[in-house]
Amino acid sequence: MAESIGGIILIIVLVLIGIFVIVAITRAVRIVPQAVALIVERLGKYQTTMYAGLHFLIPFVDKVRAGVDLREQVVSFPPQPVITSDNLVVSIDTVIYFQVTDPKSATYEIANYITGIEQLTVTTLRNVIGSMDLEQTLTSRDQINGQLRGVLDEATGRWGIRVNRVELKAIDPPASVQGSMEQQMRAERDRRAAILTAEGVKQSQILTAEGEKQAAILRAEGQAQSAILKAQGESRAILQVFDAIHRGKPDSRLLAYQYLQMLPEIANGSSSKLWVVPTEFTAALGGIAKGFGVDGKADGGPDLDGGEHPTVDFGDYGSGMSKNLQETTLQDPDEALAQARGEAQRATSEATHAGEASGAPFSRSAEVGQRPAESGPTRAQRRAASEARVEEAIAAGGERARREAQRQAEELTERAHTSPAGPGPQEGAPDDTSRFAPPQQQRPEDQGEEPGQR
Repeated sequence: MAESIGGIILIIVLVLIGIFVIVAITRAVRIVPQAVALIVERLGKYQTTMYAGLHFLIPFVDKVRAGVDLREQVVSFPPQPVITSDNLVVSIDTVIYFQVTDPKSATYEIANYITGIEQLTVTTLRNVIGSMDLEQTLTSRDQINGQLRGVLDEATGRWGIRVNRVELKAIDPPASVQGSMEQQMRAERDRRAAILTAEGVKQSQILTAEGEKQAAILRAEGQAQSAILKAQGESRAILQVFDAIHRGKPDSRLLAYQYLQMLPEIANGSSSKLWVVPTEFTAALGGIAKGFGVDGKADGGPDLDGGEHPTVDFGDYGSGMSKNLQETTLQDPDEALAQARGEAQRATSEATHAGEASGAPFSRSAEVGQRPAESGPTRAQRRAASEARVEEAIAAGGERARREAQRQAEELTERAHTSPAGPGPQEGAPDDTSRFAPPQQQRPEDQGEEPGQR
């Protein structure tokens, strides 16, 4: 009986010894994972820090105090009310990124480093925001983050903690201020939009004005060039005409013939109200009279207009001729008429002989003075009728010219007696261009000029 009781006790002791050995072995061997540090105390005193790997402890002597995570940690704190310098309460959410660099300091220097970091962040944030107004707070996030990081990193360094980053998640002003801020931002956006629109309109108007300016300059240059070219062309044409006339050496008969060609065109003008016969037309009438064989004087010719003398209008040219006529000294009417008849007879005779020689008779209506001759009795009849009309017109015109010359000579004599130093009729008055006979040109010795100067 006693032996059986002793065997049971021995078995129990052996079991207890086995359990103790197992527990001792378990407590003596520790495997530390990566990025974790274990603080080991021996008999209540800091012994060592075990990092990743296999480690052995003395059972019942060494004790693991705490394990520290060495990875970077992210802690988000709840919104904190902060007062700005302009006495506005804003709510700010912060996020901190930190990492434990010294597990021993993080274990023994502070009881709870996360709580310590949170409280330190709140106090630092209030100090930083308290020196800024609301507008600076909203626009200076980078500055706030930098100041918070600098203060926290310096304060947590003795805790074995390094603050890597501090971010402000949100800054919420009061509701009353948010409405005003929205209105302000809306007004600012409207102002910027108006400025951009005005700048666009201004640029568009500038470009349009520049384009119109360039177009106007180009048009003006084109018109100027066109006017220059046109003037050059007209000048060359005039020079060629005058050169041809100069080489042809025209005489009084050719000029008389050209006068006769131009009279129908002048008479057909719509603005012709008054005809002014130039002084040179006297020689033309004389040439025509000589051409048709009409002698000296024609007294008592037929009066075709019942005593009223027609007038001829040359427009602006006639006004200039009227001035020349005022300055021309009148001859004796009979002598002027005789000379005109002789010149007309000689010019007409030469024109008739030239027309017969070329096969085309003289024609006053043709543009170049001659036209192709018609065959048969029609040409002879027209020639006879034309000569008869010319003789009759010359006789009638000579009588009218003589009467008008006598009347104007009397008027000029009377004016000379009444106003010896007077300048004569005013230009543009009805007496200037109304009715006067074609006087003959003054002789060079009467005008004080040498012969050939005219």
